[in-house]
Amino acid sequence: MSTPILVTGGTGTLGRLVVARLQDVGCAVRVLSRRSHASVEDIEFVTGDLATGEGIEAAVKGAGIIVHCAGSSKGDEDKAVSLIRAASGSGIGHLVNISVVGADRIPLASGIDRAMFGYFGSKLAAERAVASSGLPWTTLRATQFHDLILMVARQMARLPVIPVPSGIRFQPVDAGEVAARLAELALGEPAGLVPDMAGPRVYGMADLLRGYLQAHRKRRLLMPVRLPGRAARAMRAGANLSPDRAVGHRTWEQFLAEKTSASGDRPALTGR
Repeated sequence: MSTPILVTGGTGTLGRLVVARLQDVGCAVRVLSRRSHASVEDIEFVTGDLATGEGIEAAVKGAGIIVHCAGSSKGDEDKAVSLIRAASGSGIGHLVNISVVGADRIPLASGIDRAMFGYFGSKLAAERAVASSGLPWTTLRATQFHDLILMVARQMARLPVIPVPSGIRFQPVDAGEVAARLAELALGEPAGLVPDMAGPRVYGMADLLRGYLQAHRKRRLLMPVRLPGRAARAMRAGANLSPDRAVGHRTWEQFLAEKTSASGDRPALTGR
């Protein structure tokens, strides 16, 4: 049996797609999850918790490559350190890490904007832990996934009046395209910090919400709100964007149309 590639967060939005891409090229895959799963052909599931370190040494044992997709809105540095600690001295030849565009350009959030923008600082701390780990490594920064924007839009659409952060834009990218790039990087040589991966178009938050509302035949009043703080100011300046790296292909409109079709809803007519 070939040496397995360990994918952390392998049951999440990005991780499960990375697993599929690796399977497509014949790789043996081991998935780290906090919950127990029955293993299937070419996928070995192992249970462990990066937050506590429980089960992580057993998870990395015998693996040759790690693709680190596990993440959250906070605690990413501690989780990365936990993984690195277990991987050190285990013969890991390549640690591939996913981060976020703007991690190095958005100031550490504090006070009122920590809940919204603290994620960037958490990802930067994890990046630094990987870079200083002593392991051969590659880090890819990507913009926000369509799936994340969709989740936010669904939550905001529950309100009769939606407060929309004014001046803040996003460049959403397809998670499947990022997964394909991560799989490609994992099977290549360690490359350090590689060029960003961003979606094909930049949208204002209001435009993203209008697209969602139109696709689902919902009407809501959008109310612009100017967010305070240094992190919000950096976002308005486009620190979370990478227009020179608009290498993604799937647009927000295409993503919405496919999601609407899959749910059985008939897409709304745009008149164009």
